Amino acid sequence: MKKFNHVIVRRPSHSLLDGITSAPELGKPDYDRAIEEHNDYIDALSRCDVDVTVLPALEEYPDSCFVEDPALITRCGAVITNPGASSRNGEKVEIEPIIRRFFDDEHIARIEAPGTLEGGDVMMVGDHFYVGRSARTNEEGIRQFTKILNGWHLEVSEVPLEKVLHLKTGVNYIENNNMLVSGEFIDKPDFADYHKIVVPEEEAYGANCIWVNDTVIVAKGYPTVLKAVKDLGYKTLVVDTSEYRKIDGGLSCLSLRF
Repeated sequence: MKKFNHVIVRRPSHSLLDGITSAPELGKPDYDRAIEEHNDYIDALSRCDVDVTVLPALEEYPDSCFVEDPALITRCGAVITNPGASSRNGEKVEIEPIIRRFFDDEHIARIEAPGTLEGGDVMMVGDHFYVGRSARTNEEGIRQFTKILNGWHLEVSEVPLEKVLHLKTGVNYIENNNMLVSGEFIDKPDFADYHKIVVPEEEAYGANCIWVNDTVIVAKGYPTVLKAVKDLGYKTLVVDTSEYRKIDGGLSCLSLRF
């Protein structure tokens, strides 16, 4: 099944080393290795029958390679978000001209202050969008997001977060009613109707997989997750994102898929 035609990615900047992190014990990213991993990521996406738009690095925004956060794209239109991290808020200005390559004014909406919302807190399941209330996405941002999507006849439900940075840090939908869940999401009633692939605590980072046109891209180093996805019959590709993990990033953060 082909669902996505386009993917947008942004090259990591040298300032990546100063990206936001909740895990300083992992050390600073290695820039050269991060570039190699990004090349491999683009190659994997290209193998999934999509056109990949590669944007230049933004040195003034260390986390800007996580292009998923400043914009969100649905089948009906795009939403320019209002990132909750102050050091990232300007990324929304940089992403809008690229979004305009694909959508006209009537199909672009915005989250306005005091609302905040980051794309990493939004998970698309068909025409239903789960949005995590987190340190980066607040109640007002969710209210605006819900109003926008309801106007496009799309559904939204809120999922309060307790421990993780973003919703998709711990729960990811890979189509066909299958959902990878870890940590606080294992027993959340919001996801009771899905076939849940429970990710063990020691592989929790590996729960952040992405489905792209019947292929599931899995982070390298998480064998339990890889086997579970393969056992469901998916074609898989493995990409190392260890340098991005050091600054709280993963597979889904690194691209906009639509």
